[in-house]
Amino acid sequence: MALAGFLAVVAAVAVTGALAATRAKTVYSGLTLPAWAPPSWLFGPVWTVLYIMIAVSGWSYWRARGDRRGLGWYAAGLLLNAAWTPLFFAAGAYTAALADIIALDLVIVVTVLVFRRKSPLAAALQVPYLAWTLFATALNAAILVLN
Repeated sequence: MALAGFLAVVAAVAVTGALAATRAKTVYSGLTLPAWAPPSWLFGPVWTVLYIMIAVSGWSYWRARGDRRGLGWYAAGLLLNAAWTPLFFAAGAYTAALADIIALDLVIVVTVLVFRRKSPLAAALQVPYLAWTLFATALNAAILVLN
């Protein structure tokens, strides 16, 4: 049941992003992108896998008797994650989106460090998420500069 709860919370974050990204493909294709920008179709599959890993990570930490501090960092990361898509795609606020994703990067790093103490698995499941958000941060910065 607890895993279902973590999946539901993370799914709510994903739905928030999806609702804010109804024009994402059009917006993304209309931007001047760096040469290394991925195609728009790649984002959905990547985020689907990452969201499952994020949910399992939180659940694993909770099962390892992780404390409120760690879950607080985890929740902060989910909130920052949920805020990025509306900022970037719905509002076109690329600077605010960049500030949000930089904060998200830092929160994920702290989450990994805190989770590692109780559950190495929970920490490891956050690492691909961190790698992707660092890539997305670079992409957001490049888009800001190019547009």
